[in-house]
Amino acid sequence: MHAFLASNTVTNEYYPTLAAILFKTAVELKEETGANIQFINLSGGIGIPYTPDKEPNDIIAIGEGVRKAYEEILIPAGMGDVAIYTELGRFMLAPYGHLITKAIHEKHTHKEYIGVDACAVNLMRPAMYGAYHHITVMGKENDPCDNMYDVVGSLCENNDKFAIDRKLPKIDIGDILVIHDTGAHGFAMGYNYNGKLKSSEILLCEDGSTKMIRRAETPEDYFATLEGYWDVEL
Repeated sequence: MHAFLASNTVTNEYYPTLAAILFKTAVELKEETGANIQFINLSGGIGIPYTPDKEPNDIIAIGEGVRKAYEEILIPAGMGDVAIYTELGRFMLAPYGHLITKAIHEKHTHKEYIGVDACAVNLMRPAMYGAYHHITVMGKENDPCDNMYDVVGSLCENNDKFAIDRKLPKIDIGDILVIHDTGAHGFAMGYNYNGKLKSSEILLCEDGSTKMIRRAETPEDYFATLEGYWDVEL
């Protein structure tokens, strides 16, 4: 039994509350249909703060809330052997990933835009949804943040956004931007963002060395299955 509970909640009560609803649904299904439910997948939903004013999740409090719901709902219904699965990729990995990108364009119409050589396919959730990713301009960490920018990708300045109205140091073409908290992003989800190719991934090892764990996607990768499809059709 599987359900998608939430995309990114940062309240400790929300996840256990929805888990309880799912547990009750499982009990009803068993009673009404006799279904043999062996596991319940709570999916993801435990996230990281989207904005700086939010507190991060307390994983201990959330786990205790789910345990309490399990004991109050499933065990009395004779379902104490049901396994519970969940996915914690964003919560566990996001603080440990960074997107490294370069400023390659600027535009000065209506607002100040900085275009970078990346797009929202490199992020779990772009700024157009209200997500916040801290941005460091390399080499300018101590410079005053006295310029306001929208930092955008290559799709469209209205949708492909890494930051909106963000106060940052003066950004020049060629500057390297580090976008934080991107460790669990769209690569893992496998989604496609208007056909944009995914960048490579580099792992920083404990000894300071690096190694590539995913090469950059190419047009040949993108169209590989299409070629096979047409071969079959013909």
